[in-house]
Amino acid sequence: MAFKVKSLIGSTLYEQALEKGAIACVLQGVEVKHEVLVKYPNATIVLVENVVKAMQQLASYKRSLYHIPVVAITGSVGKTSTKDMVASVLSQKYKVLKTQGNYNNEIGLPLTVLGLKDEEAMVLEMGMNSFGEISILTNIAKPDIAVITNIGTAHIGMLGSRQNILKAKLEILEGLNSQGTIIINYDNDLLYEWYHQEKEHYQVMTYGLEDGSDIVGKDVILEENGSRCEAIINGHKYEVRIPVGGEHFVSNSLCALAVATVLHIPMENALKGIEEFKLTQKRMEIKKAKNGATIVNDCYNANYDSMKAALDYVGKLPNKRKIAVLGDMLELGEYSKELHQRVGKEVAKNQIDLLICVGKEVAYMAEQAIEDGMAKDTIFLCNNNEEAIKLLQQELQPEDVVLLKASNSLNFTQICEAIV
Repeated sequence: MAFKVKSLIGSTLYEQALEKGAIACVLQGVEVKHEVLVKYPNATIVLVENVVKAMQQLASYKRSLYHIPVVAITGSVGKTSTKDMVASVLSQKYKVLKTQGNYNNEIGLPLTVLGLKDEEAMVLEMGMNSFGEISILTNIAKPDIAVITNIGTAHIGMLGSRQNILKAKLEILEGLNSQGTIIINYDNDLLYEWYHQEKEHYQVMTYGLEDGSDIVGKDVILEENGSRCEAIINGHKYEVRIPVGGEHFVSNSLCALAVATVLHIPMENALKGIEEFKLTQKRMEIKKAKNGATIVNDCYNANYDSMKAALDYVGKLPNKRKIAVLGDMLELGEYSKELHQRVGKEVAKNQIDLLICVGKEVAYMAEQAIEDGMAKDTIFLCNNNEEAIKLLQQELQPEDVVLLKASNSLNFTQICEAIV
């Protein structure tokens, strides 16, 4: 059965939906015309008080009909890439349905579940801006495995502290199967503390690059188009090859191996899944500029933790010159100045040769980079993307590497498309 689910505004367009072939409409706040009922006698029209809640209830019911493994993933950074990697690993054993794009909220997750057909496993990403949102999502998904990638600073302006972010992320446990497993990043300070306080109450598996976790990554090698490490699992050593550069992707691969361990996927198959995984667009995409320069397109979104990881990756590349085009990080509230300054420190620490800033809050980033030793004449403040594009076109050299990163609303895709 096909559903054409609309918001309150969309509910006023139901006639167009029926004209285009919708066989069922869920509507809110609208009086259906008699002539429409006559014109579409075979259509099903359901009137509800709230279309979003109705969709969530439909998704919850549909989920209850399937007895398949469900993995739910949340965290401040790395949700999407971890979701992609876990789905690739699971696809070695199951037909997998995974969250597409950024469908990770109170509308997107139910839509994903409603799209379930003959799949044998689901991997669902869960995002949030405030308390209570993940609670809704996890009680729809009813996961067998709950993953928390890390607790950082994303949405700290709304939640007030990292401790509150942890509390909001832990809502994922509300829907977890009573026999289910929670998988956490042992390297994250707040998750580490939570684990040692609560490990007796849950079935927990840990992963990380530091000793002490159940799955440990050692001897990390980072390259432009890939990464490698040695994973130690139950005393056995495995070579892990990841087709994306960056230490944070090494961590994500360890998480995927943890999921594989819980679901009894043979390790050789899991490793193959990691090698074959494809990253969602605009996340650490490696592209080539018109003049041959390397472009790291990570412009889907930005917060301090993901900025730090991206700068660390670019800083370790062998290119002669490293250019960072960075934009404002949003939703930081009173923490905005401090976190932009912390990014400025990372810029200087990673010896970025040229810093191009776009926006208003990035001024704090530029000031801090100068304070930490970066030369003033290597930093440029731009009012908009057009100015940044013009500057790049003037400055870009064939052996450069360029990082593009900002909050999604700054539309850095425009910059990427102008130079590749």
